[in-house]
Amino acid sequence: MAEPRSRFVRARSAMVLLGPAFVAAIAYVDPGNVASNISAGAQFGYLLVWVIVMANVMAGLVQFLSAKLGLVTGMSLPEAVRDKASRRVRLAYWGQAETVAMATDLAEVVGGAIALNLLFGLPLLVGGVITGIVSLFLLLIQNRRGQQPFERVIIGLLAVIAIGFLASVFISPPSVSGTIGGLVPRFDGTESVLLAAAMIGATVMPHAVYLHSGLARDRHGRPDAGPQRSRLLRVTKYDVGLAMLLAGTVNLAMLLMAANTLRGRDDVDSIETAHAAVNEVLGPAAGLLLAVGLLASGLASTSVGAYAGAMIMQGLLHRKVPLLARRVITLIPALAILALGVDPTRALIISQVVLSFGIPFALIPLVRFTSDRTLMGADVNHRVTTGLAWLVAAIISALNVALIYLTVTGS
Repeated sequence: MAEPRSRFVRARSAMVLLGPAFVAAIAYVDPGNVASNISAGAQFGYLLVWVIVMANVMAGLVQFLSAKLGLVTGMSLPEAVRDKASRRVRLAYWGQAETVAMATDLAEVVGGAIALNLLFGLPLLVGGVITGIVSLFLLLIQNRRGQQPFERVIIGLLAVIAIGFLASVFISPPSVSGTIGGLVPRFDGTESVLLAAAMIGATVMPHAVYLHSGLARDRHGRPDAGPQRSRLLRVTKYDVGLAMLLAGTVNLAMLLMAANTLRGRDDVDSIETAHAAVNEVLGPAAGLLLAVGLLASGLASTSVGAYAGAMIMQGLLHRKVPLLARRVITLIPALAILALGVDPTRALIISQVVLSFGIPFALIPLVRFTSDRTLMGADVNHRVTTGLAWLVAAIISALNVALIYLTVTGS
């Protein structure tokens, strides 16, 4: 009996250490993902299933490297950049990172506003203000009660997101053969390339890469080299794997739902019209769950995005900004967009393009630092890991350059 009990105790103690990756994973199921995945399924059916799978595998590697950097060095990625860069480079780097944080907040607040409009008929601007206020309360939980209560709240919202978007798949199961066929990499014209790039850009988001290194460090500290650090790195692999599996399943559900119920409809060109179509085809219950999932996505992701923005500023500039001021500053651009009456779905897509500019600035330093033996010691990346990480960075950066080019040229 001792051995099974010992295994149970070890498993239970490992479960307690899980959490940081699930907070970072919110970035992978935010309103930008909803817009790009539903558009991909509605326009191309099951064609881009392989993009969802590839994006989440790549994201898993990136998130593990980010967490490893924090655990081994005791620094977040922004702090590591500050430690290696001159003052001029730090300021320029912070400028692009801050722009990325604002673009992130734009997508999340707009998504929350759309959800409140769908659920209660609230004007988008009012919904944006409510989303911002609720996200501030979520951040106050982290500020006053610590990281673990914040993790629990975010994981709870992640569960709501999962239920909201998985429900449609259970109500109307997608084609098994179509799903399997979608695992074969291929495109169908320029628009499918653009959507694939948008899907990957919406999955591997720079603020999540910055954030995870700090989350892991703040939760576990900087353990000494040896058994304790090895165990934490091993648990972190499970943390990242489970979080990415959940996020990937939700993303896949969005695409499959759209491929199964919205394919071929000419009236699906936004989240609102997609919601109306789901209401019509699958019934009000499915439409309600989709809207609730979108609302949870907006609330959770805007809180995590603001948290990441604060960590970026503190890490690069060594300055702390009061939480309320930080929330208001990043909220202003999103509310301005809503007040001007810009098409919200279009605003979501443009925000993903802005985010694309920031991806190489997060990935390249991350791979470089985790491949540096003087910085990482015995936990430096294996050569194969380094090769795969550089390949991932190259693929994601190239696709995002393609997304920017195609969007700007209108090709």
